[in-house]
Amino acid sequence: MLAREFRHPLFLAFAALYALVGYSRQWGPLPLPSALNAYLADVACLPLQLTLALVLLRRWYFRRPGFVLPASWIISSWLVTAVWFELLLPPLKATATADPLDVLAYALGGLIFGRWLNRP
Repeated sequence: MLAREFRHPLFLAFAALYALVGYSRQWGPLPLPSALNAYLADVACLPLQLTLALVLLRRWYFRRPGFVLPASWIISSWLVTAVWFELLLPPLKATATADPLDVLAYALGGLIFGRWLNRP
């Protein structure tokens, strides 16, 4: 049975939009507005990752359904993601580019996760 966290409408919407952006970038000639194409995946990144982490921690580590991720974990996830993708990866990979607005998009995703997805 699929975990209830994966059935949350906001999680499903982020997963679908992330897949749409990925499909559009890789194969499809889907004309997405440039702002959506540039930042939607970045906004969806932390809610998707943190929901997966929350489910795994609830099922296998803490073994209690009411566990929520502390704010410090959400902030540190945002920080690690921002440092990796915006500071460390661009010099190592020619196709990666640093964009300060991506850091804000990651933060928005973290706020969305903390407000609506990180619930007992």
